Amino acid sequence: MSKGGRKVRIFSALEVANICGVVNQTAINWIRNGHLKAFTTPGGQYRIYAKDLAAFLDRRGMGDSGEVLSVMMENANWNSFMIAMEPFASNNLQMNLGNLLSEYNIIQAVDWFEVGRKITLEKPGFILLDAELPGGVDVSRFIQTVKEDPLFGKPFIFLLTGSQEIESQADMVSPKPLDLGLLETVIMDFEKQTSVASA
Repeated sequence: MSKGGRKVRIFSALEVANICGVVNQTAINWIRNGHLKAFTTPGGQYRIYAKDLAAFLDRRGMGDSGEVLSVMMENANWNSFMIAMEPFASNNLQMNLGNLLSEYNIIQAVDWFEVGRKITLEKPGFILLDAELPGGVDVSRFIQTVKEDPLFGKPFIFLLTGSQEIESQADMVSPKPLDLGLLETVIMDFEKQTSVASA
């Protein structure tokens, strides 16, 4: 994966047909009848964005298609690390992480709107999320959505908490203040697991 080099995955009607186990004409009919969102190339060929295919498969109860999920996993940018916390803490942490994780693109989000927008656009592989980020969002539900929806690339989520206990699907829950040594160890272990799995 190239640094910051996430590419958008686009499928042809034939690829959709193969994924769904139908003939090409069936996939074309789904498109023509408005069931599957697509666009046409200048040459008149149908093309489907991965997010639109995933939505279609979910509506049809086929959301666990192995090939589609593996493609969605490719969309995670494992060279990006998002810090989601209030501005002062985020700026301080970015300076520390810049030295610790020099190979990573550090992304900042200081409110829930930015968190949602940047996760969708950037698809960071790692997210450090402050449970006390203001905005009245159900943190557990938010993490569940991000972890379960293949469109987000299944990022590794670190959840920082203050005093409250939070049940969530976060990969790591840590009390404040953040232990940078622990964070570095967890990321290095994750990188080793990823490199072994891809070998």
